This record gives sequence, structure tokens and C-alpha cells, in this order.
Amino acid sequence: MISTLRRGLLVLLAALPLMANAVAAGSAHDLVQDTTNKMLADLKANKEKYKQDPSDFYQALNTIVGPVVDAEGISKSIMTVKYSRKATPAQMQTFQENFKRGLFQFYGNALLEYNNQGITVAPAGDESGDRTSVNMSVKGNNGAVYPVQYTLEKVNGEWKLRNVIINGINIGKLFRDQFADAMQRNGNDLDKTINGWAGEVAKAKAQSEDAAQKPAQ
Repeated sequence: MISTLRRGLLVLLAALPLMANAVAAGSAHDLVQDTTNKMLADLKANKEKYKQDPSDFYQALNTIVGPVVDAEGISKSIMTVKYSRKATPAQMQTFQENFKRGLFQFYGNALLEYNNQGITVAPAGDESGDRTSVNMSVKGNNGAVYPVQYTLEKVNGEWKLRNVIINGINIGKLFRDQFADAMQRNGNDLDKTINGWAGEVAKAKAQSEDAAQKPAQ
């Protein structure tokens, strides 16, 4: 039986590309709403090609999604101050790239399973500050509806993705806990943890699938 988190990750990858083109959108809500049809149309047009060439798909995800993700902010959050203050600029850059690559490679195939079941973006919230949330609901292949909440922050005047909560599961916290656990197991070897991050993402996914059995609402 597919777990709640696995289904939720499918939702995440189905919705994550909707965050593209941040510079062009006037608000975080408009960004999500206005790009939904374009991104789903692109997926529909290229799905078979992506299935034949996953590397091309991962590169497309990086090109579309990469620029809008606050990789620096997320990386520091995952490492926490305890470890990020010890990291060199080169180590931080490597981790940022490994973070994005691991996310796209391990969860990318879930997006290819999405068949346009339906995405609904909630009405806009308060965007007067530098931090806001955009809520949406996505209908899965099994007919269940999954709530997704994005946290966005303004970085140099542009909205950037900082975190996502899928059906109550905080992905940022999940990765943060996994990084701390990996550092402990690796004897506080930062390079070893950074270079092995793709494997840590896989472990976090497997552990959470075992734990997340709550049915979607």
C-alpha cells in the first residue's frame, strides 16, 4: 500500500514547477495561479519524452524550478547554524547543488505519474510582508485530496520557495532532522555528509513512508 508521504511527494512534484518564473509574477499567489496551466501543458506535451530520457527531465526540472528555490536559505536551514557556520563557501555551494539534484532525482518520477487530476489554489492571503504562504489542494490518482502549503520569502525583492508542508508533513524539518542524524553517524564529517546527501534523502523518504500512515483527508 502506498503511504501517505509517497502520495504526498507525488503532489509536491506535481505542484512544485508551478512556482517557476518568480520575477514575472506580481505576487506569490499570482505566480502559482498564472503558471499552473502552462506548466501542466508542458508536462502533457513532453511526458513521453521525459519517460524515455529521465536525465533530460531532471535537467528540465532544475532549469524550471531551480531558479525560484532559495537553495542558499534552505541549505542553511537544513544544516542549522551549528553546522553551516563551520562550512566553507565551497561546501555550501556543493550542498546546495546536491540538495536540488537529490530532490529532483529521487522524486522526479512521481511527477510523471501525475495525470492532471486537478489542482485548486486557495484565495490569496496577506502578502504585505516579506514572507507568505500559498495554499493549494491537489487531487491524487486515488481520488484523495492532499493539502499543500508553500512558504515563500522575498529575497532581493523576488519571491523564493523556502519550505513546503504536504498533508501535515513538514519537508524542511524532515531534511533538517536527517542532516543532523547523518552528521552524528558520520562523526561530524561535513564533507562526507554533503557528498552523501542523495542517499540521506532516500533514507528520509523511506523512514517517513513507514511512519506516515494517516489517510489523506
